[in-house]
Amino acid sequence: MSQSNDNMKPAEGRFRLYSSVSEYLGLLTALGFLVLIFGLLSDHFLNVRTLSAIANQIPDLTVVAVGMTLVLVVGGIDLSVGSVLALSAAMLGVLLVDYQWPMAEAIIACLATGAFAGLVSGAITFVAGIPSFIVTLGMLEVARGLAFLLTNSETKYIGSSIERIGEPLAGLLVSPAFFLAIGSVLAGQFLLSRTVFGRYCVAIGTNSEAVRMSGIDPRPPAIAVFAISGLLCALGGIMQASRLSSADPNAAVGLELSAIAAAVIGGTSLMGGRGNVINTFFGVLIIAVLQTGLAQIGISEPVKRVITGTVIVAAVLLDAWRNQDGGLRTVGILKRLVWRSEKCPR
Repeated sequence: MSQSNDNMKPAEGRFRLYSSVSEYLGLLTALGFLVLIFGLLSDHFLNVRTLSAIANQIPDLTVVAVGMTLVLVVGGIDLSVGSVLALSAAMLGVLLVDYQWPMAEAIIACLATGAFAGLVSGAITFVAGIPSFIVTLGMLEVARGLAFLLTNSETKYIGSSIERIGEPLAGLLVSPAFFLAIGSVLAGQFLLSRTVFGRYCVAIGTNSEAVRMSGIDPRPPAIAVFAISGLLCALGGIMQASRLSSADPNAAVGLELSAIAAAVIGGTSLMGGRGNVINTFFGVLIIAVLQTGLAQIGISEPVKRVITGTVIVAAVLLDAWRNQDGGLRTVGILKRLVWRSEKCPR
C-alpha cells in the first residue's frame, strides 16, 4: 500500500502541473478568441490606442480582484470593495484638497482607511461568527455613506498633482498604475502559493474546522486577508483618482461584481480553498476586452450588461461543476491517466 502511495506522489505533482497549464491555456485561448472576434468586427480594436486604453483602465479592478481572490480562497466574500474604494479615495481627496496635506501623508491615510475597513469586516466575520456576505453588505452601506459625508456629497477635484500615477509613460503607452497592478498580481500569487500564510488561507477555505483541530487558530490569517483586501481597495482608489484627477463618492458602484466575476472566470472557487491570482488577472483582461469590444462595435449598454452577466453566470456554473461529481470524476480520470503513463516503459 505504501509503495502504491509513493508511486502516486509523482503523478499527483505532474497532474497539478498539467492542471495549471491547462487552466492558463484555456484562459489565454478565451482571451485570444475575444481579441480575434472584436478585431474582425471593428476596424479600430486591434490598434495601439485601444490596447493602451485597456491597459490603463484595468489597474483599479486588477488590485481589487487580487484582494477578492484572497478573500474567496479563505471561504469568504467581500461585497464592500467598491464602497471601500470610494471611501478611501474620498479620504485622499479631502486631505489633499480641503486640508492641503502632503501627497505622501494623504496616500498613507488613504491606505490606512481601506485596511481598517477590511480589518473591521474580517474581525466581525471571524470573531463574531457572522457570515461575510452579511457583514460586508453592511460595510458596503457604511463605507458609501461615510464617503458622502466626508466629501459633503461633492466630487473632490484633485488636479494634476496625482495624475502622474495614471498617465501613460512616454514611449511605453502604459501608466505607472499598470505596473503597480502587475506587481500586486505577482505579489498576491507569491503570497498564496509560496508562503506558509498562503497555505493557511487555502486550508482555512477548504476546511476551517480541521485547521482548528490541528491546533491553528484560523481567525488571524482570515482577518488579515480581509485587511489586505481593504488595503488593495484603497490602492485601487488611488489609481482611479489618478486616472480621473478627482475623488468621486459615487465611484466604483458595482465594482464588487466585476471583481468576483474576474476571480471566478479565473477559476477561483466560490466555496473556498482554491484560487490563482494570475488566473484572476486573465479574468480581468477578459472582462475588459469584452466590455471595450462590445462598446466599439456599437452594442448598447443594456445588451452589454446582458452579455457580461451571461459570461459571469457561465463561469459560476463551471465553478459549480468543478465542485460536484462531474469535476471530481474528471480529476480522478486525469490522475489515473497520468499515473499510468508514468508506469508505462519508455
